[in-house]
Amino acid sequence: MMSSSALSAPTVTRTLRVPEITAYFWIIKGLSTALGESASDYMVRALSPVIAVALGFLAFVAALIVQFSMRRYAAPAYWTAVVMVGIFGTMAADVLHVGFGVPYFASATLYAVVLAAVFVIWQRTEKTLSIHAIDSWRREGFYWAAVVATFALGTAVGDLTAVTLNLGYLVSIALYAGLIMVPAAGFRWLNWNPILSFWAAYVLTRPLGASPADWLGKPTDAGGVGVGSGWISLVLAMAIVGAVSYLTTTGVDRPGRRELRPTSRTR
Repeated sequence: MMSSSALSAPTVTRTLRVPEITAYFWIIKGLSTALGESASDYMVRALSPVIAVALGFLAFVAALIVQFSMRRYAAPAYWTAVVMVGIFGTMAADVLHVGFGVPYFASATLYAVVLAAVFVIWQRTEKTLSIHAIDSWRREGFYWAAVVATFALGTAVGDLTAVTLNLGYLVSIALYAGLIMVPAAGFRWLNWNPILSFWAAYVLTRPLGASPADWLGKPTDAGGVGVGSGWISLVLAMAIVGAVSYLTTTGVDRPGRRELRPTSRTR
């Protein structure tokens, strides 16, 4: 018979491996969603779509393996995983539409149901959806499942408004910039639930970040500027590397840093 320690091994409490939520978090999250969109577009055009999806999946799995191997939060490992989730999540959403002809409304509904299911199971299992409680392998597994679902949902919703509803990329940028202010204002001034506010904003960063990437990268006959997804991907990747290097050097998003300041507001 297995010992009690062996049975509890998958959920042994560990140091937090996710960052403190700061302005840097939202900036890099937005950059990563834009990179996910542009890099996915570039890869499926530069390579065979099947090969591109396979490479995206392998990179996604490899990044998560590295992230789960960390004993504590490390900015390069964490944000590499987020970027790879962004690229693969975009591909997963696009495959349903391009490969199987599923309308964006249907795929958005599907991913919304998947995300809701992840949250329900996570809440019933762990009794919290807080990012500040990601202190075990199992909780981190739920966290990354939710992150993948938010990227796929955000991709489908962004394409739904820009393409299916024919709003275009510029109007979509304005739309999601306005929508993301709702949970931000609700949390800041109306005492909204911080967990609900966080995840609502997290979902909205996906179409908000992807819309500028599409607008700049898509050809002019598709409603874009025509810069090219390859160049957009390169610039975004350089910006992310610079930002993550800053976080690695300064540690300003290290978990628990705020608790060390007596004057900080408890969330």
